[in-house]
Amino acid sequence: MQKGDVIRVLGTVVAAGVGAGLALGGAAITGHLDGSTTIERFGATSSAPVASTVPSGGNLSVQDIYRQDAPGVVQISNGPVPAVAAGVQASEELGSGFVIDKAGHIVTSNLVLGDARKVKISFSGNDRIDATVVGKDPATDVAVLEVNAHSRSLSPLPLGDSDEVQVGDPVVAIGNSLSMQRTATLGIVSAVQHGIDAPNGAPAVAHSIQTDAAIDRGNSGGPLINTRGQVIGVSSRVGSAGETGGFAIPIDIVKSVVAQLIDTGKVVHPYLGINAVPVDASLARSFGLPCTYGLIVQSVTPGTAAAGAGLRPGSTPVVVAGESYLIGGDIIVAANGVPVTREAQLREVIQTMKPGDRLSLEIWRGRKKESVRVTLGRPPG
Repeated sequence: MQKGDVIRVLGTVVAAGVGAGLALGGAAITGHLDGSTTIERFGATSSAPVASTVPSGGNLSVQDIYRQDAPGVVQISNGPVPAVAAGVQASEELGSGFVIDKAGHIVTSNLVLGDARKVKISFSGNDRIDATVVGKDPATDVAVLEVNAHSRSLSPLPLGDSDEVQVGDPVVAIGNSLSMQRTATLGIVSAVQHGIDAPNGAPAVAHSIQTDAAIDRGNSGGPLINTRGQVIGVSSRVGSAGETGGFAIPIDIVKSVVAQLIDTGKVVHPYLGINAVPVDASLARSFGLPCTYGLIVQSVTPGTAAAGAGLRPGSTPVVVAGESYLIGGDIIVAANGVPVTREAQLREVIQTMKPGDRLSLEIWRGRKKESVRVTLGRPPG
């Protein structure tokens, strides 16, 4: 640990509550990333793929996580070097980001950048490097920067699998603040909030990981890290007034958005337009559902692809083991031939497509199994 680095370890406060359902719109993938490598393909603009070392099991301490991942976390600012003497103007701190490959790509939050097209990044708090904005996606609050730096000076962070994240998992948020240099805050996952749409129905920061690890302006845009040292989210938003903690964009969403931003500079989102929850085994037994896996459609957004294809939501409210469901609607069991047992699996299929593509869904409607073809659209608004 470098002298002057600060580790702020906060007490863990257990908070519960899991968001259920999924408003299925996603970012089309033109490159693909997975949990075993930092980048598998980012297109012609990237250098050869570089695999990051991922711990082979077991939990790391906060100090180990910090030592491993902090070197890849950068400061982002839009001004000159901070004041060191009278009359020297201080720079404006925007937030943090983190290195994802040896080609010089850095991921941060779109909210951190705002309207900026060029910013300064720093690893140590002293030297500042010009960074160009490769692309931004306000819908998912993801942005990508690029710096011209030697590969030996870059420390890409290993990316994890946010679909494995559960309430109660310990996490560490690392930031690189102008005022305090790198910081680490400890907390847990308070909620996994899939399925909350933006007011206009567009996919937004809705698919987020809530944590009680302190997230402020300084570490916004930085990584949220699991106990294996892997990034499972991008710290995005500070909690409401009076609350501690904040929200992070799940890394599974970030991977697909970043790949497209680097390839094309923009993201085109296909949109299905449903909220759905996984079939629970006890739910299937209690109410005699025709299958023991799949996704129960809870609602269908009017005017979307799902509505046009005639998908039907449930209408009968039931509660099983403290969870609420609407049953009686369609149950999706496969998408483009891929069985779906979790919301992330359906989202991943959609993310490989673009608006106008035809999605094939296998569903149970009552006691009858049917195939439905859906022409994917764009998010409302």
